[in-house]
Amino acid sequence: MRFKPSEAALCGRVAGWERWRKMRRGRDPIPKRLWAAAAAVAREHGINPTSKALHLELKKLKEFVQSARATKRTVPPTPQFVELMTPPTVSECVIELEGRHGKMRIQWRGMTAADLAQLSRMIIEQTRFRSRRR
Repeated sequence: MRFKPSEAALCGRVAGWERWRKMRRGRDPIPKRLWAAAAAVAREHGINPTSKALHLELKKLKEFVQSARATKRTVPPTPQFVELMTPPTVSECVIELEGRHGKMRIQWRGMTAADLAQLSRMIIEQTRFRSRRR
């Protein structure tokens, strides 16, 4: 069973509605702030008692309460923390070797530690192989 809206809950809102009713011209539409106040009371005390207390059309108040609920559900929460991902940096390596037979320069982009280890092994093996042949 629903309770009737208390006088304390409605006194400020009824006064706002009464002021608006006295000041309006002809068939002015009800301002959104008043609909929002009525919807807040209706969510707490029920749509039917609120519509009776504020002299509102039940169907319109019900539609406004439902649309306000739908709007609240569709609004995503604001993030508390945002992590900005930076693209990985491309590492660059330049190896210059100088020996009896000349100079060699190797320039390599996007190299990892494993790539550098493999390249070093290959160079060392080549130099060992050449030194054995002589």
